[in-house]
Amino acid sequence: MSLNLDARQRAMLQEMGVTVWTRAETAAPQAPAAMQPAAADALSLRRYGPSPGSHSHDHFQVLFGLEGALELEIEGRGQRVAQGEGCVIGPGARHDFEAQRGSLCLVLDSTQPGWAQCLQRAAAPPSHAHPLAQYLAHALQQGRPLAQAHGPALLLEAWLVDGTGTPPSPAHSLPTGGRSASVNSRRRAIDWQRLQQWAAREWHQEITVADLARRVHLSPSQFTARCRDELGLGAIEWLRQQRLAHARLLRASGMPVAAVASATGYRSPSALTAALRRDALAEQAAKAQ
Repeated sequence: MSLNLDARQRAMLQEMGVTVWTRAETAAPQAPAAMQPAAADALSLRRYGPSPGSHSHDHFQVLFGLEGALELEIEGRGQRVAQGEGCVIGPGARHDFEAQRGSLCLVLDSTQPGWAQCLQRAAAPPSHAHPLAQYLAHALQQGRPLAQAHGPALLLEAWLVDGTGTPPSPAHSLPTGGRSASVNSRRRAIDWQRLQQWAAREWHQEITVADLARRVHLSPSQFTARCRDELGLGAIEWLRQQRLAHARLLRASGMPVAAVASATGYRSPSALTAALRRDALAEQAAKAQ
């Protein structure tokens, strides 16, 4: 499938651990000119890895989870896209993302204004949208041109209505970040040291922002907001720093790299080594400023 990315944009995505499958890589036949989607509406399959990324777009980006789980932080609000789930990211919204165990998503980049309604009214796609996403993912892998030509419009239509053909109910609306929710979340004190100790015992398995939020009896969005307010960084970044700090401590004790990677949840010794190297370079750059 073609995503209309230039070489620089594709290289940036690959550096952040995002694999974008192109039409050539899937040996897909070229669609007739009349079936080509507009440049602003492009479907693709993307595999996300443990390398964290952060960016924004000047268009809507729609994610449907097919495999694994992708952790996102969108403008300070935590979001998890697992299999059968999805989310809409608005134009200009800064978002951080990573998938410690890997994630495969169907991704739509679109400028269609209808997605603004989905962004405002629904935190997740209706259940009937997931089979459509699965079919479109399969069709893209098979190089079927109609999927790319009509898939974006079908996904929007599926998201805008529920299984009965009516708009989503207010019960599924996105959190508004209103005063009552904010005040209520701030009444709960977070013992960051205790949370850090718990995470250190659980590195052998995947830990998500939702897991951390449950430990302190908050929603993921509330926990993410508190993390930014009290620690000055996003929840995903805090989790990454804690994992890396524990790995660094174990390495300093003389533990082999492979054993440290296994104990702290890195998928391989090379992934741990790369993370340590990136962190060291970032620290050097900060000192040089």
